Amino acid sequence: MASQPKAVSNRVPVVVAREEAGRETRPSVKIAAIAWLVAVVYYFLQYVLRSAPSVMMPQLSTAFGINMVSVASIAGLFYYGYSPFSLIAGAGMDRLGPRKVVPIAAAVTGVGALLFATGNSTAGSVGRLLQGAGGVFALVGAIYIASKYFPPSQAATLIGATQMFGMAGGAAGQFVVGPLIAKGLPWNMCWAGLGILILLISGLLFLLLPKEQKPEKPDPERSVTKGFYVVFKNPQSILCGLIAGLIFIPTTIFDMVWGVRYLQDAHGFDYASAVLRTAMVPLGWIIGCPLLGFISDRLGRRKPVIIGAATLLLACLALILFGRTDAFPPYVLGLVAGIASGAAMLPYTVIKEANPPQFGGIATGVINFLNFTFSALLGPVFAWLLQYLSGGSGAMQLEHYQMAFAPLLFGVAIAIALTFLLKETGTAARFPLSALNREA
Repeated sequence: MASQPKAVSNRVPVVVAREEAGRETRPSVKIAAIAWLVAVVYYFLQYVLRSAPSVMMPQLSTAFGINMVSVASIAGLFYYGYSPFSLIAGAGMDRLGPRKVVPIAAAVTGVGALLFATGNSTAGSVGRLLQGAGGVFALVGAIYIASKYFPPSQAATLIGATQMFGMAGGAAGQFVVGPLIAKGLPWNMCWAGLGILILLISGLLFLLLPKEQKPEKPDPERSVTKGFYVVFKNPQSILCGLIAGLIFIPTTIFDMVWGVRYLQDAHGFDYASAVLRTAMVPLGWIIGCPLLGFISDRLGRRKPVIIGAATLLLACLALILFGRTDAFPPYVLGLVAGIASGAAMLPYTVIKEANPPQFGGIATGVINFLNFTFSALLGPVFAWLLQYLSGGSGAMQLEHYQMAFAPLLFGVAIAIALTFLLKETGTAARFPLSALNREA
């Protein structure tokens, strides 16, 4: 009986402190909401750049004077900029805050789009690298803002919503840009327009992103070097990066680079139908990212949602590669595959929950680095494999695509297996219901 009042008395100061903290930070949350929204608009446009090459491969091949396999390799250079600069973005966010780095990064991305529009293969390659290097700051910045200014119970939902905006851009880069190209819009005008728009967004970001309050004395516990050491040393960080990367690859390499060509070459779809079908995958991400994040937050668990969604993705991939095209209504498989792919964003929540909060930006940068290193390294491998299987003729058949992309199935299966090794970091694991019931 004596222990009961003690439990209550220990609890009251915590509740009062949380209420006071909420009153103090409420204005900051309102400002952060605007900042987050502007950052995700930039992320939307960055994804338009990322996915647009898939709907203009013949035009790019003609403009650059190279074959389409080489065009795919240039498009893949995006991830060679995106992956390593994830680490710089994370460290910069923790050290300087989003206002000092995100607008500059947006300007770099806009310049990269303008260089790509020149039609020169060398300038285009440099431009593609700059698009990736600058573009990564959009995601890391938006996640940094969401994690710093919003409650932990909303983390997975907000991170999922961030990716939703990105994939909306990915879908627009296909089903909006594709029809415009088909109607005669010059491909270089498209890229020049996007470049100018992103340069304007850069100025808007500088005006609207909030200033960070820097501590008077540098804290050795928050140093960049220590942050990288702590995050990379944590096995859970590596698992998060591997799981996210293996779930992401079917979208970044298969759908966003080869999806339109696959449907045209292997199944005889016309250009417009192929564009619409491939656009269903990023459209599915728009639904899946916030939905799976919401389900995970409601359950208070991450692992069951990742495993269930990845299993569904595995089934969809198998049917897309080896099933009949008329087995399901049009667009269903691509849409469901995209929804299930949203599980790739849950490890972004897990890695932040599994590492010290002062290294939140670095943690996001690390998982982005690990994730898109897969796309950077394997994109040219899949392009070479397709060329090799087709005998270098460029006339690729269904069996060539099946043999080249079958490893994607093994990759998703490995991601499912690795998730079982992941420690549960959801609120149900950190604050068990039984403990709350006992306190009540």
